Amino acid sequence: MTAASTTFTEEMVTVAGAQIKLIKGGSGDPLLILHDEMGHPGWLRYHQALAENHTLYIPWHPGFGDSDEMDWVMNLHDLAGWYLGALDDLGLEGVDVLGFSLGGWLAAEMAVMCPQQFKRLALVAAAGVRPPEGEIFDIFQVVAKAYITGSLLDPDAVEEFQSICPDEPSPEQMENWETSLEGSCRLSWRPYMHYPALPNLLGRLKRLPTMIVWGREDPIVPLSAGQLYHDSIPNSRLEIIDNCGHRPEVEHPQRFIELVGGFFG
Repeated sequence: MTAASTTFTEEMVTVAGAQIKLIKGGSGDPLLILHDEMGHPGWLRYHQALAENHTLYIPWHPGFGDSDEMDWVMNLHDLAGWYLGALDDLGLEGVDVLGFSLGGWLAAEMAVMCPQQFKRLALVAAAGVRPPEGEIFDIFQVVAKAYITGSLLDPDAVEEFQSICPDEPSPEQMENWETSLEGSCRLSWRPYMHYPALPNLLGRLKRLPTMIVWGREDPIVPLSAGQLYHDSIPNSRLEIIDNCGHRPEVEHPQRFIELVGGFFG
């Protein structure tokens, strides 16, 4: 067992009327991490680095992995409302939040609903807004393994590629991918992967310190979406990583850790 694998726990917790899987690890001020459309990828290098100064809370969204599905949660707006209640039950008030892709969209929706719930907000390659240039890739036209591979600019250069997308995924990993894609489809199918009104609501975050991180060559959510987030959130900070696709946390982990670790202090 590696040192990294001893730093976190997994448990089923009941919050806001649903039982979900919660990964928790580290020490220090709490940091909520919202996973992307493929579910929690496992404990990675960036988790380990952030856990040195923060207690990480990483829930599996309802309907993803082993977490309960709730019939009334039909879109990201519903899920954001549920999550605010879940944070109440977890005692996470004034918490930092880091969201990836679908999880970034979710974080933005939650923050628009209740900006005072959060201390700082970091969005990484977030869906949720329609790109002014280009289109969001249709993830439902390919199998999970092909999608993860295609989301990276150069998979062969990613040290943790086998961790997030092994050559022979376990049955549990395959099932998690399938439930995650089903959950993502249910939440984001129409309109696909965005909420048309969101750019008009993001001005509510004018007093919430916000950092937006994007890969310049992102093949899933074009960089123009990151620029739109930046333009729509007053005083936000946009960090663009060169030679990077949709997953800067594994494609350029050291740069990502420097940016996010510095932002969250």
